[in-house]
Amino acid sequence: MGTNGRPEAQAPDDEPVRRGEPLEIANEFAFVRVCKVWTRNGERLEITAPRLGYQIRLDPLELESISWQTKETFSRLLENPFGPGH
Repeated sequence: MGTNGRPEAQAPDDEPVRRGEPLEIANEFAFVRVCKVWTRNGERLEITAPRLGYQIRLDPLELESISWQTKETFSRLLENPFGPGH
């Protein structure tokens, strides 16, 4: 985590070498853009929250681990809905 509360920059091997078409999902509370990217370390799903300035790239195992979580896990995450430092 960076000193400004935002995640550190992605590792150089995780920088996209190719991008798929972005998909945007929004409602009255949030707006995210997801995009499949290819890096030297394999495929990732890039999730960006343009309004808040957050971005993360998740590999297949990290994505699969989301499916293991309970609704309570996400409720705890949303206790601070605008991310760290907000």
